[in-house]
Amino acid sequence: MINVALIGYGLAGRVFHAPLIAATEGLRLHTIVSRQHELILQQHPQVRVLAQAANALADDAIDLIVIATPNALHAPLAMAALERGRHVVVDKPFTVTLDEAERVAACAQRHRRVASVFQNRRWDGDYLTLRQLLQDGTLGELAELHSHFDRFRPQVGERWRERDEPGGGLWFDLAPHLLDQALQLFGAPQSLHADIAQQRQGARGADYFHAVLRYPRLRVMLHAGSLVAASGLRFAAHGTRGSWIKHGLDVQESQLRSGLLPGQAGWGQETAPAQWVDAEGSESPTRDLPVAPGDYRQYYAALRDAILHDTPPPVTVAQALQLMRLLELGVQSSAEQRALPCH
Repeated sequence: MINVALIGYGLAGRVFHAPLIAATEGLRLHTIVSRQHELILQQHPQVRVLAQAANALADDAIDLIVIATPNALHAPLAMAALERGRHVVVDKPFTVTLDEAERVAACAQRHRRVASVFQNRRWDGDYLTLRQLLQDGTLGELAELHSHFDRFRPQVGERWRERDEPGGGLWFDLAPHLLDQALQLFGAPQSLHADIAQQRQGARGADYFHAVLRYPRLRVMLHAGSLVAASGLRFAAHGTRGSWIKHGLDVQESQLRSGLLPGQAGWGQETAPAQWVDAEGSESPTRDLPVAPGDYRQYYAALRDAILHDTPPPVTVAQALQLMRLLELGVQSSAEQRALPCH
């Protein structure tokens, strides 16, 4: 049994990490570091609650540290945990700079511990469906992929994620999801052209981005906005054999927010099918295609096996570094208003 200490009990810790850890065989949610003592004991009465991260890091009963704090704390906490001999999971993004990410990677290698970043949306049902369609050739040769993560939040929130600070803003919040999926599907692009902006009145951090990843033939468009009321599109994939269109986000986040526990009836089951239009286009009726079930628990199950059996972690340090390079390149591209090579 792997004893886990979760540092942070905001959105990421409370909604995602705590229930997923608790639902994964072989992991024990042992400690949560937070000042929300009463709330935590209501939701997880079996855990120990600590107010200071240092106390969890120093406890030799802890095997794995999960870091779900503001992004600027990711690197220092990860390195402190690794130096204590703990394995580490960091919520995305891995760090706020490539230099920090490289130092965490070196620390993990030096201490021979598993370090990984939580890219849960590799286990979204719609992403898994798209991956299968590409693998089996249903789409033919892909020409365009549009990947959206839009919201309608006209009011600027009082959250660290919306402030102009290291690791703040929508580019560091949502781009790690979309970039990671693109990298897993297609590998490194030839170039990246990003437009990162503030669109809302009173915005203090980026609340919009549009990025184009250029491959020899394929173009991948990644988009997120905060003023998109008709925010239905998730994927639009256009290939030589037809188009696959998916609306709405994977259901697991909304299920977790509503209190549905991983593994309960309906977990990860998409209710709305995706649409398929074949190569004859409008002359052929649109067909609905089922979406595969998603399951974020697969991340923690693979992490457990990496710790116990020395298998590759679900997200490797090399993959985390590749993503951090693209995040930094996107900031530079937007500032210079031009496409930048990725090699």
